[in-house]
Amino acid sequence: MFWPFLVPIFGIIFGCGIAVVASWTSYRRRKHLFELFHQERMAAIDKGVDVPPLPEAFIADDARPYSPRRNLLKGLIWSFIGLGALAGMYRQDEDTALFALIPVGIGLAYLIYYFVVGWKEAEALEAAERAKLAETNRAPRG
Repeated sequence: MFWPFLVPIFGIIFGCGIAVVASWTSYRRRKHLFELFHQERMAAIDKGVDVPPLPEAFIADDARPYSPRRNLLKGLIWSFIGLGALAGMYRQDEDTALFALIPVGIGLAYLIYYFVVGWKEAEALEAAERAKLAETNRAPRG
C-alpha cells in the first residue's frame, strides 16, 4: 500500500513547515517591536523630548549577544550526544557504531577551538563589559 510513502512526505512537509512558521513568527515579532518603537519615537518627537538612537538589539540579527562560551556548550553537547550514540550503537553492531564518532569529532573540534581561542575572547568581552558597567556607574547623573 502507499502508507510507507506518506511518512517521509509528511516528515518533510512538517519539517519545512516548522521552519517556515518559526521564521514567520520571528519576522512578525520584530516588525511589531519596530512599530512600537516607532510610535514611541513619534510621541517623543511630538512632545519635544530628545529621541534616543535605535538600540543595537533591533539592528542585530540574533537576539542573544555573541558569547564565545557558546562554543564550550556546543562542544559538550555534541561530544556527549556522540558518546551516548556510540554506547547505544556499540551493543547492536560494532561496525556501525563508528558512525557515532562523527558527532564526537564535531564536539571535540568545538572544545579545541574554545580552549585555544574562545576563552581568551570570553575574558576580553567580560572585561570590556565590566569596564563599560564601571564607566556608567561613575558617570554623573542629572
